[in-house]
Amino acid sequence: MSRRYLILGSGGTGGALGAHLLRGGLDAAFIARGKQLEALTREGLLVDKPSGSFSLGPVQAWDTEAYSGVPDVIFLCVKGYSLEEALPFLRRTAGKDTVIVPILNLPETGEWLRARLPDPLVTDGCIYIASELASPGRILMRGDILRVFFGLPGGETPPVLEKIREDLAACGVDANLSRNIRRDCLTKFSYVSPQGACGLYYNVSAGAMQKPGEIRDCFAALVGEIVLLARAQGVELDPDLQARNLAILDGVEPEMTTSLQRDILRGGASELEGLILDVPRQGAKYGVSLPVYEKIAAALRTKD
Repeated sequence: MSRRYLILGSGGTGGALGAHLLRGGLDAAFIARGKQLEALTREGLLVDKPSGSFSLGPVQAWDTEAYSGVPDVIFLCVKGYSLEEALPFLRRTAGKDTVIVPILNLPETGEWLRARLPDPLVTDGCIYIASELASPGRILMRGDILRVFFGLPGGETPPVLEKIREDLAACGVDANLSRNIRRDCLTKFSYVSPQGACGLYYNVSAGAMQKPGEIRDCFAALVGEIVLLARAQGVELDPDLQARNLAILDGVEPEMTTSLQRDILRGGASELEGLILDVPRQGAKYGVSLPVYEKIAAALRTKD
């Protein structure tokens, strides 16, 4: 029996992931709202990506009030500031055998959810993707990377998680069932937080960070500070992480900006607090000096 997948959040991340699952033949549906919901159910979904675009006809999608199913797997693809809003839906929808996989930017999301959702199996998780909702029904991927890490904090790998990994891999997703998900989520954070910090501080897109000079050096320094903070928290990250993150950065389109930058530009809610401002606070808590983060956080608080 095929597993029923539900994508909660159908923007750049959830829309792209769900589209790949559907293209791969999985039973996948979306929770959406407004114009995006209307576009998904009437016209379908278009994914533009460097290696080639693809489109899907009208897809299954509901808003939170109309959905009445019990999915086997929920991919939680909302922003950190929407977690509280998503809780009532998750409590109503997730059965005792449902697996919830959060793939947010904030590394503590799984722990936060497990404290509030004792019945379903809640993993930790993260995703590498450079995408955005260009318009209702159209996802723009500014790179071909689509890599998902998920797992349990104790490193257990129950069979259901391996089956999810197999499903994702069969759909062309680089799926990784992690035995050290805390490390892997911090590794992802060490990319997305520095990129967002540099982008906001210098008011630039990825192209400015791809060129040798002050901005690229700043990005690398921020990655290094996350490595130091993780070590203070008892997590050893890859010693070559700066080079790896620079390579990832160099693989995205120069025009790419982070969702954090786009949210702030629109004047709406953002993940600024968790992605950037909280990092120097964590440094102070663990007795680690993070001078570049401290400088940028101070500047962004002034602007805010």
